[in-house]
Amino acid sequence: MSKRTERILLFFLDLLTINAAYVAYYWLRIESEWFASPIQPELWLPMAVIYVYWLLLFAFFGLYRSWYAQSRLDELVTIFRTTASGVLVLFFLIFLDDDGAGPQPGLRTLIMVYWVLVLVCVSAGRLTIRSVQKKLLESGIGARNTVIVGWSHKAYEMCDMVLKYPALGYRLVGFATVKNRLATKKGVPKNYKGVPILGAVGQMPSLIRQYDIREVLIGLDSTEHDKLLDIIRYCDGHELGMKIMPDMYDIVSGQARLSSIYGFPLIEVMPEIMKPWEESLKRLSDMVVSAIILVVGLPLWLLVGLIIKLDSRGPMLYKQERVGKNGRPFNIYKFRSMEADAEKNSGPVWALKKDPRVTRVGAIIRRMHIDEVPQFINVLRGDMSLVGPRPERSFFVDKLAEELPLYKRRLKVRPGITGWAQVKHKYDESIEDVKLKLKYDLFYIENMSWRMDLKILFNTLYVMMLGKGHA
Repeated sequence: MSKRTERILLFFLDLLTINAAYVAYYWLRIESEWFASPIQPELWLPMAVIYVYWLLLFAFFGLYRSWYAQSRLDELVTIFRTTASGVLVLFFLIFLDDDGAGPQPGLRTLIMVYWVLVLVCVSAGRLTIRSVQKKLLESGIGARNTVIVGWSHKAYEMCDMVLKYPALGYRLVGFATVKNRLATKKGVPKNYKGVPILGAVGQMPSLIRQYDIREVLIGLDSTEHDKLLDIIRYCDGHELGMKIMPDMYDIVSGQARLSSIYGFPLIEVMPEIMKPWEESLKRLSDMVVSAIILVVGLPLWLLVGLIIKLDSRGPMLYKQERVGKNGRPFNIYKFRSMEADAEKNSGPVWALKKDPRVTRVGAIIRRMHIDEVPQFINVLRGDMSLVGPRPERSFFVDKLAEELPLYKRRLKVRPGITGWAQVKHKYDESIEDVKLKLKYDLFYIENMSWRMDLKILFNTLYVMMLGKGHA
């Protein structure tokens, strides 16, 4: 089941269960005559409003993200917390008397009844669809193509576990050996329990494309741990999940955060750090701030565009293809600050300090970061965020990924108009600058939070006000 199909089914199921809970609540409150009601409220309009309220709340708390191969208990706990918070808000917003005298008699009981109804109905719906998904996975429908990295007892143990529990959702395609010679060495078995060796770790990018790999399970011996960085580097830039079987030392010492399904311990390698509600808040902030800046400042942006046109030959806006989240290309927009066809003779190059290609107006708008304003269009479209690693051209992405391990890790998140690297360092002028900024980008990715985004935005605003941008 694709993520899109799963999300559509969840929307439809919640439409039924949330409204069923409201109809049951309405019957208990009005039709049953168990509770005193001075008026008979309308059914349909409040039900529609309440449904939209729950829809937004569920999305905010991450109940529409993929719960692939996750514990059903974890999902039920999230539903419990979300419905409890939602009903508490409804209690204060809707059911309090206008005169501030407090809730009507019996209203606390009604609130508890409604919460139980929502909790039971939504949980029953989710358990139903997860049970159906489990049956489909056990039948091999919807399982994700998976490769196991390693050729050792730990890799074999991992293979045994995946074959034993098809409901995990892993469809084993084969193994990728850590040592290249094992893939071709004579006398080495070419499969384990019918699961073949596909190649070596160095071939992972081509194997991922050839076999449409969506999950990578890493089973390394203790003597092979130094290869983990290489494995991550080969897999970076591809939209897939990576998990590793931990050592007993990691489990006992508490150095690893484990997830366990059917008693099968796995560590997710480089997971997304932000909580679902923070991701929702980040995206909402992106859209609101971008819309305000573009609309409120529209007269100024039109004036800037006119001045650019009068100052030098060429278009007002500059469009260039960049690499976005998960390696997807998109066109980035900027106010043109350089001469037209600035790279016609040189090819792709980094901007230099006091670059001779920069126009007179371009030097001013670059120093104040005004040239970046059209990128708020990219933010509204979802190609970018306000905060994140700066997007780069595919030419430089491929070149730098060869020299810098984990460079493509930057592609795991939406690129940003500004970022931690931009706050802490200048523009890229050399490979040493890129190495330093990569450290800042990776630090941001591993410590993402809404509070950190605010800190970066305030620092960027401070730099803009002082005119300390790169000219």
